[in-house]
Amino acid sequence: MTARCFLFLQGPPSFFSAELASELVRRGHRILRVNLCTGDRLFWPRLGALNYRGRFEDWEEYLNDLVRREGVTDILYYADRLPYHAVAADVARAFKINAITYEFGYLRPDWITLERGGMSAYSHFPQDPDVIRALARDLPEPDMAVHYAFAHQIEAAYEVFYNLSSYFGRLLYPFYKSDRIYNPLVEYVSHIPRLLSGGFHQRQSNAAIDALVGSETPFYLFPLQIQSDYQLRENSPFAHQNQAIELTIKSFAENAPEGAHLVIKQHPLDSGYEGWKGTIKAIAQRHGVARRVVFIKAGDLGKLLGNALGTVLINSTVGVHALRHGCPVKVLGIATYDIEGLTCQRPLDQFWQSPPKPDADLCNDLVRLWGNSIQVKGNFYTRAGRKAGVQNLAERLCAGTVNEPGAFVPVPPRLARARMLGIGVAAPGEAWSPSSGVAAAGGPAE
Repeated sequence: MTARCFLFLQGPPSFFSAELASELVRRGHRILRVNLCTGDRLFWPRLGALNYRGRFEDWEEYLNDLVRREGVTDILYYADRLPYHAVAADVARAFKINAITYEFGYLRPDWITLERGGMSAYSHFPQDPDVIRALARDLPEPDMAVHYAFAHQIEAAYEVFYNLSSYFGRLLYPFYKSDRIYNPLVEYVSHIPRLLSGGFHQRQSNAAIDALVGSETPFYLFPLQIQSDYQLRENSPFAHQNQAIELTIKSFAENAPEGAHLVIKQHPLDSGYEGWKGTIKAIAQRHGVARRVVFIKAGDLGKLLGNALGTVLINSTVGVHALRHGCPVKVLGIATYDIEGLTCQRPLDQFWQSPPKPDADLCNDLVRLWGNSIQVKGNFYTRAGRKAGVQNLAERLCAGTVNEPGAFVPVPPRLARARMLGIGVAAPGEAWSPSSGVAAAGGPAE
């Protein structure tokens, strides 16, 4: 086995990346780490980490020098389009080494997504349904039993600690460029009313769902995402989620069947800072459908998906759950599951009258290919989940089987649609394959 040199950048707000690094060292590989903020430093107890305290505009030069000097073979990071990671992807491409990114799994709650090259618009995962069917044909069924569930409160607690420590410790990294759009103090204070009234909103929302289902009122679902989610900014045409809400309500008002309702559901971890209820009410009134648009803050997602005529969303993983429920889906942004035969490929205005059902066999093939190529069992927050995730990621990384078998298209197939939607993505460039593990000695390829 040829020893590799893994450069770790930012990880999830937990000890997962440090534990993964220890496992890679145990398997005979070399590890480098660059801390960019205080939160990074606190969640990396291993010795020997580098600390980048320079300006963001100098980060690319710093990273180029580090990769060249240390013979880095793989750059590993959590969330592919965070500012420093987007630069790292370009550097990896220039050196023809692996850029490997990981995130919460598409098959939640106890899966991790692991991809080579990028995710969403930059994902190399196939988009051609025939290719997906062929690749999945002889693969085993993934283990869909939930082994490593965790409460949202655990995730939230880790995230609060990470972001507040970075906020109060910013003098240690004075030029750190955060991806966050809110002041963390203001954002976390905004969560207090939600935490105090969570039970009430759950009961109120479920009552609204029961009333719709019980009266056999036809309805569509629009699940909101967290406004600070970088997927909204990097993989959708909307500068703010208000624009997606406006577009959807306008299209619903003009094209949906008379008597149908639109249920807009708030994300379970939304802080309430944006005040969606007032925004949605004003938009619905402007388009004359105030009585047909229902806003809920919580509620049973499974019951909604099991009874909805269809689901409209930006790029939320709710789309995966919808497909597996057999619920028609229209994607407004870029999502890996936005595939002909699964989701509606027609304009939004044409979705409401005849939303196409997803192909159940193709959905099963997608899940099977995901589960054998870019999804691994585990999570970032529980002891057992981290242990499983670390072992599974390390196995794929060491064996060079990320995106395997066969789930790697040389040019990301979703870039063309991203450009068509007006999303500012990099040019696809030439088809390429990263090196087999030999460090780049001379610098970026010409």
